[in-house]
Parts: sequence; structure tokens; C-alpha cells
Amino acid sequence: LQITGLSKRYAKSADRYAVRELSFRVERGQVLGLLGPNGAGKTTTLRMLMGLIRPDEGEIRVFGHAIRPGAPVLSRVGAFVEGAGFLPHLSGRENLELYWRATGRPAEDARLDEALEIAGLGDALARAVRTYSQGMRQRLAIAQAMLGLPDLLILDEPTNGLDPPQIREMREVMIRYAAAGRTVIVSSHLLAEVEQSCTHLVVMDRGRLVQAGPVRDIIGSGDTLLVGTATPVDEPVAGKVAALAGVASAVRTDDGLLVRLEPGGTAERLVVELVRLDVPVASVGPHRRLEDAFLTLIGGSA
Repeated sequence: LQITGLSKRYAKSADRYAVRELSFRVERGQVLGLLGPNGAGKTTTLRMLMGLIRPDEGEIRVFGHAIRPGAPVLSRVGAFVEGAGFLPHLSGRENLELYWRATGRPAEDARLDEALEIAGLGDALARAVRTYSQGMRQRLAIAQAMLGLPDLLILDEPTNGLDPPQIREMREVMIRYAAAGRTVIVSSHLLAEVEQSCTHLVVMDRGRLVQAGPVRDIIGSGDTLLVGTATPVDEPVAGKVAALAGVASAVRTDDGLLVRLEPGGTAERLVVELVRLDVPVASVGPHRRLEDAFLTLIGGSA
């Protein structure tokens, strides 16, 4: 998947953008997490990826083919969008078979048993969908998206409404799917879950790309420091830290500050400036959680 210069304006607006000049690349076998605060442009980006709406500028190419509504290459893309509808009186298997027949594609192309094995629904497939829990309905919806074993699977908030054991099961479904060389793109607000299930991240804010790369690089990047303080830091002090030369952003936490350095900024210079501002520094070190990295990347706008 290659996205280049993607832009989409809000309806009836000439200069307000939901997505602006977005570019990134996703390779086979990756589980990519699409992150951003509300209004970052994630859902609009996914709708363009699925061919549901056209971009105003830029292009999306999947396996070398341009994505647009009705493009043949969309047969290699599966998508899960919250609120998938099923007929409650039919079994899970019957719902999936009915859906596949409606696509008009040959039954043998559905790869139904393989998709169901990855989804892990087990004996529940024979039961009426009205007896399903929320977690089982979610997995059935993802099994529907996996029919035909598409090379690219797009999941929009697949863990909404799930409890922790169900979220763990969903994580395993995504990892199993990508293990065979396929690609998964998942939009989620559960940062701890994304950290465990995704190999790569794209972070958006206000329609633009903030950072993209492997999860381990974004979490462990040396430009973001966790500054522990002996007492809580007030907002005016955090503002002064954010305004320092060599500092890109500073966000208050329960334990102190998360500080993202600009290129050329150093921890040593930061400590000198913190002492000058009478910040009660107790410790300085690299952050280790995706939540911390996310907050510093978007400057606390979430």
C-alpha cells in the first residue's frame, strides 16, 4: 500500500481539510496501527482506502493499482466497520455464506473455513446470531471481512465494546492473519493494545502525518524524555519548558513532564534549562510507553 499526497476537504469548504498531504507506505506482513485524537482524519483516511470516497488530491495504490470507487483491486481488500449487520435468526455460518453469495463471486473463492479458523469462533458458528455476545459478533464481523482472505485487511475500531479477554482474542486474530504475509491496518484508541498487536504506526493529528515507523522506534525514540519531578509541575511552568530552545513540546503527566526534543536538542542541555527554571528534577530518561509517545507527538491535543 502506497499513499502519496492524500488530501480531502470538508464538504462545501475550499480550505478546511479532513486529511491533508498524507503520505506513508505499508508492506506485506505488517500490522499497522492508525492513531490520532478525535478529528485527526483517521476515519476519512480509511474510507478513502476502502474506495468509499474519492480524495481531492493525491492517490492510493494497492499492489500497484490505483484505488477508486469500484476499482477491481478492491476485491483484494477486506474491511470491518463498526456496526456490521447480521440476520439474527440465521447461524453465524449461514450469515457469512449469504453475504458471500451476495458478492456474486464463486463459492470456492470464499476460503470460508480458513477465515473461520483464524477468527476462532468454534462451535458458535452453528448457533443463531441472536445468541451471540458482543465479542462473538465482533469476531463474526471480522470473519466476514476476511472472506476470500484479502491481501489487505482494514479494521476500524475492532475492539469497541469488548472486555479485556475479548480484546486479547482480537489481538491474536490480527496477528494470525498477518503472519501469512498479509497486511492489516487497524484504527484504535486503545494505545496499550496497539502497542502489543501492531508492528508499525502512523500517527495523525489535524489531518496531517505526525510520525510513521516501527512501533519500537516510536516508543523508544531518543528524542522524547520522561522528566520525573519531586512535586507536580504547574501548567505555566510546562509552557515555559515547551518554549525552550531545542524543545518541540512538553506535556504534564502525573509524575512530571514528557518532553520531545527538536533535532539537535540534548538531554544535558534540557536538564540545565530545567534547573534554571527551578523545576524540581528527580530523574530524566527515555519514555517507554506508546501512550507517552502519542501524547508528546500530538502535543497534548487529545
